[in-house]
Amino acid sequence: MTRLDSFGALRRLGLSAACALLAGGLGTLPARADTAYPAKPVKFVINFPAGGPLDILGRALADALQKELKQAFVVDNRPGAGGNIGADAVAKSPADGYTVLLSIDTTFTINPHLYASMPFAGKDLKPLMIFSSSGLTFGVGSAVDAKTLPEFVAQSKAQPATFGSAGNGSPGHVAAEIFSSATGAKITHVPYKGNAPAVMALLSNEVQAGILATPGLLPQVKTGKVRPLGVTGRQRSPLLPQVPTVGELGLKDLEFEVLYLAMVPAATPEPVMQTLRRALQSALALPELKSRLATLDMVALGEVGSTAAEHLGASAARYGKIVKATGMKVD
Repeated sequence: MTRLDSFGALRRLGLSAACALLAGGLGTLPARADTAYPAKPVKFVINFPAGGPLDILGRALADALQKELKQAFVVDNRPGAGGNIGADAVAKSPADGYTVLLSIDTTFTINPHLYASMPFAGKDLKPLMIFSSSGLTFGVGSAVDAKTLPEFVAQSKAQPATFGSAGNGSPGHVAAEIFSSATGAKITHVPYKGNAPAVMALLSNEVQAGILATPGLLPQVKTGKVRPLGVTGRQRSPLLPQVPTVGELGLKDLEFEVLYLAMVPAATPEPVMQTLRRALQSALALPELKSRLATLDMVALGEVGSTAAEHLGASAARYGKIVKATGMKVD
């Protein structure tokens, strides 16, 4: 064999060895970087108590996404501090799409103005989608004689009343502060741990009034134990079509709607977010989800991207002014 033939053989041997090493190395690499998401169960963290509108909506969405994406979606309720506890848990979770926050907007639009310090920064989370919005209902208990909202205002000025809400910084708390500031009504806030306890307090006349989620009040309205005086949405509620909006009562500044949304850690990859958004959009188009939204007094929105961010930003600016003007506190 000539020296040239020997060199060629060695070169061929080197190429074969390199191929073998490459093949062996590829065998030790993890699965493809774009492995289909989700490859394991996804956790929906709901930052308000079980049984409320957010919880009901969240569980319905979890069921729908489980069918859509062929993976388990597990609900984890972490209420407290106006939603801050659950939001903080998600903000500090891995940004991989396997931990998603289901919340109402007040955690992000009101709490930063209301709390002296926040456990997470606004930039730590970004909106995945604003699912829907809903108004609230101003209801009074059986011990209250007022038949209209103006009558209640007049009575409260003569004899201060108490009103219950689903908690400090809750939508009902904010709406009531707006109401008091705009009308001069004399009302004292009594926070409860969720919508259901606040409704029970209204039924027992522990408080005289409440601005609460309509579905929770509806059974008591039907039995006559709670009298609805107005709704805070821009349009009348389909659940209470006979009840005027605050705008119809000449109190348009009192319009207040709650946004229901999903947030994810800010570094969540866009392809993962797109998968979740597509699945959520499909879920919201389902007849059974549309029906569920109607029973919860919600209007479907499906806002994503810059539209969702701008909506939240506008709400945050409005509520910041309200918190400052009314001197709202969380104690």
